[in-house]
Amino acid sequence: MLRWSFMFLIIAIVAAVFGFTGIAEGAAAIAKTLFFIFLAVWLVMLVLGITIFKKV
Repeated sequence: MLRWSFMFLIIAIVAAVFGFTGIAEGAAAIAKTLFFIFLAVWLVMLVLGITIFKKV
């Protein structure tokens, strides 16, 4: 998921350089959303790893 986030970030940067602002905004929004989803999943797994999975 983090790889997809970075891929959309690169697409957004390239589109912005070439002047495609609509595509750049869309790709940046997708990259931002994917990054925050990745961050939320990572935090949940961190908490689970510290609490529940340590007992097993």
